[in-house]
Formats: sequence, structure tokens, C-alpha cells
Amino acid sequence: MDSSVSADFSQLPSELDNPDRYVTFRGIDFEGNMARVLAHLFRYIDDPAYGNAFWARFKARLTAVEQNGAAICDKLLLLHSHVYYMVDLFEEHDDDQALTDLKKLEEECF
Repeated sequence: MDSSVSADFSQLPSELDNPDRYVTFRGIDFEGNMARVLAHLFRYIDDPAYGNAFWARFKARLTAVEQNGAAICDKLLLLHSHVYYMVDLFEEHDDDQALTDLKKLEEECF
């Protein structure tokens, strides 16, 4: 083996300063990111003025996922598969903070 060849990882960002799922999952707050997005989402879909059969089905699926043993991965998959609907809902309400939190969830966790 040629010992003169070595990898220089000194330029990689610290995973705690700049979480990057392509480098490592360390330092990424999956549960916190999901909780923030879900709090925004429930603020709208729990309101009878905005809730509908689609979101009722989403809540039922989320409940089923949370009762499963692998809830984090399944919850991520459920949220991932509903991103565009959440974007539409948050944009409809001009909710910039919800959009920011959703973008962070997408970039760090999906």
C-alpha cells in the first residue's frame, strides 16, 4: 500500500456546526425538525375551517406510524410524501416560518 497517498478531510465542515446528511447524520435533530413542522401543520389542519378528508387521512396515517416501532423513519417517509401539500398549505397562509422549518426538514432529513 502506498503511504504517500492520503485523504485530507480537514476541509470538511463540522457535522455539528453545519449538519449535512451526505456526510453524517450526527448533529441533525430529526425529532425536533419533524415536531416543528408538525406543530405548524396541525395549527391549520386541526382547524375545522381548513381540515378536510385528505388531512384527516394524513392524521390517521401519522397515528398508525407513531404506534409502530420504527416511527422515526416511517414518520419521515410520511412527511416526505406530503411535502408539496404542506408547501401549498403554508403558502396559502403566508406562513414563512412554517416554510422555513419545512425547508430545513427537507434539506437535513430527507
